[in-house]
Amino acid sequence: MTTDPRDDLFRAADLAGDLLETVRGEDHHLRTPCAEWSVLDLVGHLVAVTRRVAHIGRGGLPGDLPTMASGEPAQGWGPAYRAGVAEMRTVWADDALLARTVTHPAGPMPGGAAATVYVQEFATHAGDLAVAIGRTDLLDEELAETALADSMRFVPRDRTGFPFGDPVEVPADAPAHVRLAAWLGRG
Repeated sequence: MTTDPRDDLFRAADLAGDLLETVRGEDHHLRTPCAEWSVLDLVGHLVAVTRRVAHIGRGGLPGDLPTMASGEPAQGWGPAYRAGVAEMRTVWADDALLARTVTHPAGPMPGGAAATVYVQEFATHAGDLAVAIGRTDLLDEELAETALADSMRFVPRDRTGFPFGDPVEVPADAPAHVRLAAWLGRG
C-alpha cells in the first residue's frame, strides 16, 4: 500500500466516471461481470459508492447509506457521479484522515487503508463497466496493476467473510484489468 493512496483513489474514481459518461440508454440492460448486475445497476452502485466514501471519511457508518442509488438522480447519472467524486475530494483532502480510524464496510481501519480498498473498488468496477459496454480501450492498466497488487496483499485466497468469489485462473500475461477481476472471482 502506498503511504498516501488518494491520488490513486481519485484516478480510479475519475476513470470510472469517464466510463460512466460513455454509457448510453441502450447499454443499461447489458450484463456486467458483477454477478446479477446490469450496467444500470453498476452505475447506480458507483454513484452510491462516491457518497459512501465521503460519508465514512466524515466519520459516518457505511450502513447509513445504501450501496446502490435508487432511481436515476434528477441531474442524471454522470453529474450525480461527478458531484459525489467532488464531495469525496473535499472530505479526503484532510491529511489527518489517512491515519484516523474510519469504519469501512470491512470494519474499522485507518483512512489510508480504506482509501486503498476503494482504489480497488473503483478500478475493478471501471473494468466491469468497460467490459460490459465494450470500452476496455479506455482502461488504465497501470492503475489496475496497482489495484491488483494491493488486492493480492489484502484479499486472501480463502474468501470466508469477503464479498468475492474464489480466484479464477487466467493467463499470467492477461491485461491487468482481467487479472484483477479474476483475483476477485470474476470469470
